[in-house]
Amino acid sequence: MSILYIIPTPIGNLGDITKRAEALIKECDVLLVEDTRHTGKLLSLLEIKKRMVSYHKFNEHQIISKCLSIIEENEMVGLISDAGTPSISDPGFLIVKSCIEKNIDVECLPGATAFVPALVVSGLPTDRFCFEGFLPVKKGRKKRLLELSLEKRTMIFYESPYRIGKTLKELSENFGLERRVRVSREISKKFEETNRGTLEELSIHYNSGKNKGEFVVVVEGNTQTD
Repeated sequence: MSILYIIPTPIGNLGDITKRAEALIKECDVLLVEDTRHTGKLLSLLEIKKRMVSYHKFNEHQIISKCLSIIEENEMVGLISDAGTPSISDPGFLIVKSCIEKNIDVECLPGATAFVPALVVSGLPTDRFCFEGFLPVKKGRKKRLLELSLEKRTMIFYESPYRIGKTLKELSENFGLERRVRVSREISKKFEETNRGTLEELSIHYNSGKNKGEFVVVVEGNTQTD
C-alpha cells in the first residue's frame, strides 16, 4: 500500500534533523520537494541520493495528478519543504487533501516549525494562541487586521524582511501603540535574535534600517474587558 510521508526538516540549523526523519528519507522511493537545490544540500550532508520531484506553490495545481500517480506507483513517497513542516505556510494541504480523497494513507512526522520556539520565548501567554501565518498582502488585509484587533489570544504571524516594518506599523495602528510584541528572526541559525517591546517601539526599530532574515511576530491578545 502506498503512503505519503510528511517529513519536517530543520528551519535553520541542519543538526536539528531527527534520526527518524533521516531514516525515513533513506527509505522513501521518491521525494516531493519544494526546491531540489535546497533539499539537495540536505541530502548531500546526510550522504543520501534520492529521486526528487519539484513540488511548490507555483506548480502544485498543475502537477497534482502527476504527484498522485507517483505516490500510487511507489510504496513510500516523502513530502519535504525547504524548512519546517510542509503545509504550515508551505505547500502541502492540496496533496494531503487529494491523497485522502483517493484513500491513500498520509502520515506526518512531528518536527520543526518556526512559530513554536518563537511563541515559547516570547514571554506572552502560551495557553491559548492563534497562528495567522502571513497576512494578506493586499486584498482583505485591512479587514483581517480589524478583526484581529479584538482577538484575545496571543497571535502569531510570519513575515518577510521586506514587509516586517510595514506590518508592525499597521499592527500598531490597528491594535494600539502599547500592545506588547516579540519579534524573532533566523530561529536556530547563527544570527538568531528576539526583540521585545511595544508595537510602537518595534515598529520604529524595524522601520529604521535594512532588515534581514525570516521573521516570526508574536503579539499580545486584546486584554480589554468587555
